[in-house]
Amino acid sequence: MPNIKSAIKRTRVIETKTRRNKMIKSATRTAIRNFSEVVEAGDKSKAEETFKLAVKKIDQACSKGVIKKNTASRKKSALAKKLNTVK
Repeated sequence: MPNIKSAIKRTRVIETKTRRNKMIKSATRTAIRNFSEVVEAGDKSKAEETFKLAVKKIDQACSKGVIKKNTASRKKSALAKKLNTVK
């Protein structure tokens, strides 16, 4: 446990940011999982709806700095490919 005032504050700030990052990552993974489930079901209109939500969550995670730009791009590309397989 730190004794210096600034170090104590840094640990509090780090804990807050860690919780925020975890929340954003979890929401992103959930959106991607929901999209995958809809694709497995084969519902085209519902898949497009959940695709938009998943892409939005990925973009939010990217803008907050939780995931990197290329990672976000790669994930969105994979989801788009999956969407194109739905009939």
